Amino acid sequence: MELSEDLLTRLKQLQQKYDAMGQDMNSYLDGLLYADFLTYWDYIHLDTLLTLQRPKTQFPDEKIFIMYHQITELYLNLILHECEQIAHKENLTATFFEARLKRINRYFETLIDSFDVMVDGMEKEQFLAFRMSLLPASGFQSGQYRMIEIYASDFLTLVPPEKRDALKGESASAIFENLYWKTGATELSTGKKTLTLKQFEEKYSKQFISLAETLKEKNFWQQYLALKSKGENVSSLEQLLRSFDIHVNVNWKLMHYRSAVRYMQRDPEDIKATGGTNWQKYLPPRFQKLVFYPELWTQEEVDEWGKKWVDENVQPREM
Repeated sequence: MELSEDLLTRLKQLQQKYDAMGQDMNSYLDGLLYADFLTYWDYIHLDTLLTLQRPKTQFPDEKIFIMYHQITELYLNLILHECEQIAHKENLTATFFEARLKRINRYFETLIDSFDVMVDGMEKEQFLAFRMSLLPASGFQSGQYRMIEIYASDFLTLVPPEKRDALKGESASAIFENLYWKTGATELSTGKKTLTLKQFEEKYSKQFISLAETLKEKNFWQQYLALKSKGENVSSLEQLLRSFDIHVNVNWKLMHYRSAVRYMQRDPEDIKATGGTNWQKYLPPRFQKLVFYPELWTQEEVDEWGKKWVDENVQPREM
């Protein structure tokens, strides 16, 4: 059988590649000759993946709960993959930033659209039973989600507005002690940290502080300001940042709130979350007032942050 010119050209290119690395091309060809063909299930490690669902109880709907959270964490990892590219890209351009931010927004849209799996996809009685076996674990303990917040804007943005002036110029460690989400896992009656929060800080605090220090000049907001100062057209990027802000700080959190209302609202006293988080005061954006990019919104929009979504999607309730 004669070798085609195209095949000969490719072989020469391979030879040059391996010569440049000081490697023997024939050895690699032998490896290719004896290797098995790749299968789909081996490539994505399907058999391993399907062994990672290990319910703590016999309630069938617990598997839904586990798998949806695993899917969520995979999407969050995809989002972080894009965040890293934006933060560390040399000679970042608005075009590159926009392309990655579009991906991030698409991932969040998928997550938000899929949340009905949690809102309506389980029997309430089953959830209220198996949730007791999960103590003190909580979705609050998603470290990847907190990392996305750190990539999104200046670390100080994650502090409640009334504390920011006092913390300007302080270290990342000092700011970390005042992050908004800590109040969500603090006992309202005593002010003490829940075990959920203690576990979370023990595992992630050093990592969060280090990431914040690394991103001081590389987070999304600082990258946007740098591009704007260079005279790049950032109008499309501004719209994408606004969408990102809404996805993270309104839609995603309020889908969680809607789920909590569905499963844990009960008169005269609401059911506590598994980790002891005060979800009634923690999840609604109108209480957090967390806005990554206030400069891109009007004051009225900031004042009404999340209110329209609640009015349209959550049953009437004192908030």
